[in-house]
Amino acid sequence: MSTAPETATVPTASHTPRGTDHADAARDHLWMHFTRHSTYEDGGRVPIMVRGEGCRVWDADGREYLDGLAGLFVVQAGHGRRELAETAARQAADLAYFPIWSYAHPAAIDLAERLAHYAPGDLNRVFFTTGGGEAVESAWKLAKQYFKLTGKPTKHKVISRAIAYHGTPQGALSITGVPDLRIPYEPLVPGSFKVPNTNAYRAPEYLGGDLKAFGRWAADQVEEAILAEGADSVAAVFVEPVQNAGGCFPPPPGYFERLRQICDEHDVLLVSDEVICAFGRIGNMFACDTFGYVPDIITCAKGMTSGYSPIGAMIASERLFEPFRSGTASFLHGYTFGGHPVSAAVAMANLDIFEREGLNEHVREQSPVFRATLEKLLDLPIVGDVRGEGFFFGIELVKDKATKETFSAEEAERLLRGFLSKALFDAGLYCRADDRGDPVVQLSPPLVAGPAEFDRIEQILRGVLTEAWSKL
Repeated sequence: MSTAPETATVPTASHTPRGTDHADAARDHLWMHFTRHSTYEDGGRVPIMVRGEGCRVWDADGREYLDGLAGLFVVQAGHGRRELAETAARQAADLAYFPIWSYAHPAAIDLAERLAHYAPGDLNRVFFTTGGGEAVESAWKLAKQYFKLTGKPTKHKVISRAIAYHGTPQGALSITGVPDLRIPYEPLVPGSFKVPNTNAYRAPEYLGGDLKAFGRWAADQVEEAILAEGADSVAAVFVEPVQNAGGCFPPPPGYFERLRQICDEHDVLLVSDEVICAFGRIGNMFACDTFGYVPDIITCAKGMTSGYSPIGAMIASERLFEPFRSGTASFLHGYTFGGHPVSAAVAMANLDIFEREGLNEHVREQSPVFRATLEKLLDLPIVGDVRGEGFFFGIELVKDKATKETFSAEEAERLLRGFLSKALFDAGLYCRADDRGDPVVQLSPPLVAGPAEFDRIEQILRGVLTEAWSKL
């Protein structure tokens, strides 16, 4: 720890209060998330973002970028919404903090009621967290305790899908199906099992391209896993409406109808992990409504406040709350900042924007335009597939379009980290080039985006992907 005396230097966009260049201070002190720090130790400079407005952000050098990822699938209402910042300030002035451990405050009450109103079926019970991974962790703990309280103590295992990402806490990481994220932290929480995901682009050839048959097959893999483990030992199935990792896998026709049937037949809870997909990303407050199923639990976070303050939630059915309604049972679980007054108030103001400006309707209207714009890229030899729903799309990159041959691990490393990520950013597009699964570029702009932003995204991608192909 440095012992140098504090200085009176006035901070600027490019310097800290101590007078240090922000990029140097970031390199020396800030441990960034999911980051290869060797990039900056070897002379690269940390990008410093200082301002946002609508669908655009600016760095400390004044360069403008189109935010093609809504921060991290978060900034639904767009950057620069002063009313959300002002709401936070007003709430902090009245009640900056109080826990919801046996007490309550109006902001948490109001938000819980509103979320219950939006949620389908009898999902009326809202347990607040500070983020999505915590919501997933909470859902697994609730599933275990619920079955213990209802006389089925052996039901504790969970089923999730290959390549799916569900968070970083030890329980949520166990549910996650990305091997590279799990291996450094093993042994993890036991009792999690993986089944195939809904990547229709790489569906088994014997299904002959029949999407409905593929949906039935993929759902039946869940039942096979439940039976293999023993239905008396399985508590829950965790699935995203549109799977994020691997590059935006929508559900095939009939998938969720069959999955709901399987869960009911075996008394297994269906958990809809909507940390990314909720709050307009797919065109409804909750994406399970888009795909026509009612889960037992919804986990959500990110877009609830459009990122202006951290919050998450687990929304559970009345059935799951029933054992806690009377007697001495208690869900012995919680977070210091869960249901934080400021975050809850900001969420309410954010949802006001959703309703006032019709953001869900806007996504439903503009999603076909976004899809059609991105599908123009299919004329490039490196683009194998464009898939997704709402304002949430992935572009899978291939080595051979005719055979769908993907890149080797070494080639993907050179393509994604050696070229694409930096080239797209330098061209003015912030998005994600990822290889959790096959190489993809993911796009998830703020929900206020429209044709002008879609066209700009396509233009930048076309130029950079064309150059990438020429370098292979």
